[in-house]
Amino acid sequence: MFGISPLGWVHTLGSLPAIPLAVYMFARHGRIVPRSTAGTLYFISMLIGAVTAFVVARQPVSYGIGAATLLLLLAGYGVGRVSILGRAGRYLETVFLSLTAFLLMVPTVTETLRRVPDGHPLVTDPKAPLLLGSQVTLLAILVIGLTAQLIHLRRLDRLALETGPGKTNIR
Repeated sequence: MFGISPLGWVHTLGSLPAIPLAVYMFARHGRIVPRSTAGTLYFISMLIGAVTAFVVARQPVSYGIGAATLLLLLAGYGVGRVSILGRAGRYLETVFLSLTAFLLMVPTVTETLRRVPDGHPLVTDPKAPLLLGSQVTLLAILVIGLTAQLIHLRRLDRLALETGPGKTNIR
């Protein structure tokens, strides 16, 4: 079905839960929160997807996406534990993990358009306008989303400074 090997299904089904988990965390927290239940499940799902990408990859770019995803995932989950970075760690964590979501969505959208419906995919040419438009849309969502996340984190930091010890927070 869809020309996917058994190992390809492990890759697909293993990484698939990361999509709704990322959407949930973006909607609820404005970012991927690594030290949460959803964040832990996201990490596991992304790790499965990134590692198995090396086995199922057919194009050289897939190896690059897998390696970048793996590095950003590990950096995103590790940088928050480096206390010397202070608040900058949270910003880096947000950027790294948002990039992992982007690197998940680009091949997901590309492969879906190139495989569905089974036998008569929506896209057969890698330069098809639908495919390129989808990828540009994902890039725009990344840029706009990251900008919004960083502005939100900055506002939280300012609010924390304003509502230091002895001050009240009235909204």
